Amino acid sequence: MTTRITSELHRETESFVGGLRLALVTPARNEAAFIEGTLKSMVAQCMKPVRWVIVSDGSTDGTDELVMKYVQQRSWIELVRLPERRDRHFAGKVFAFNAGYERLKEVPYDVIGNVDADITFDPEHLAFLLRKFTEDPQLGVAGSPFVEGDLRYDYRFTSLTHVSGCCQLFRRECFEEIGGYVPIQIGGIDLVAVLTARMKGWRTRTFPEKVCVHHRKIGTAKQNRLMVAFRGGKGDYRLGMHPLWELSRTPYQMTKRPYIVAGGLRLAGFTWAMMTRAPKLISVEIVNFRRAEQMSRLRQFVGRFFQPSAERQGGVPTPGTRTL
Repeated sequence: MTTRITSELHRETESFVGGLRLALVTPARNEAAFIEGTLKSMVAQCMKPVRWVIVSDGSTDGTDELVMKYVQQRSWIELVRLPERRDRHFAGKVFAFNAGYERLKEVPYDVIGNVDADITFDPEHLAFLLRKFTEDPQLGVAGSPFVEGDLRYDYRFTSLTHVSGCCQLFRRECFEEIGGYVPIQIGGIDLVAVLTARMKGWRTRTFPEKVCVHHRKIGTAKQNRLMVAFRGGKGDYRLGMHPLWELSRTPYQMTKRPYIVAGGLRLAGFTWAMMTRAPKLISVEIVNFRRAEQMSRLRQFVGRFFQPSAERQGGVPTPGTRTL
């Protein structure tokens, strides 16, 4: 009986697509309310990763116990526990990811991914994304949009070349070339990784044929919505957003709750950071690259706006209800 179970587990981890093997890391900090959904989604995948390292970042809520139930049944899932820490910031996610990444040194893989501990997805999700890497040798980063209730990315403002950090897969060579994730306390680690990949010549792509369901509401873990908006504007500046791009987004931001105020406070945060010359958190090279992309997209958007309506409908992606 034991031999049969071991054989089944071995076959399960040998599954791959187009000769590509996938390894995953999931940083998890007090995710007991959500992580079992992620575990069930992963176990149900038609293509299993060769290794999935879940890094418990000092969890105290029973996260570890939930993960251990699955570790004991599946040899391709591993739990790494980090000591408890006081501070909660986005840089901590990078430190946790790197602890999992270290465990993959001796594991053979071709694509590495970061998967959040509070998402769910359909059984074909990973196989679908891995096929995209086999179809395009220059594809460096791939993922799918996330939905959160009735909220979605708005692709009038968020290009399909951006890949959300909820489920972000990298070709191994690309991840190594960009130097992995950069720890940034205010967030934007997924953004910087994707920008750097494109700057180095890799293609990056979100494939909207699939979606992840995000179960924890983003952006308000420790602050109210007004502070989130103001700090978000400051963060936009520090992460190199072009002032004209920020200004062009403001009318749209004002259509979201709290109406008018949210967009105004985000612009105020950006303006405050610009006036006080808040230090940038990314290199000048990445800032220039990001701003050049934004101006190119803004010109394209304005150009489409003045096209006849029939052409415009064909040229602009169907909008959702949210932009980040």
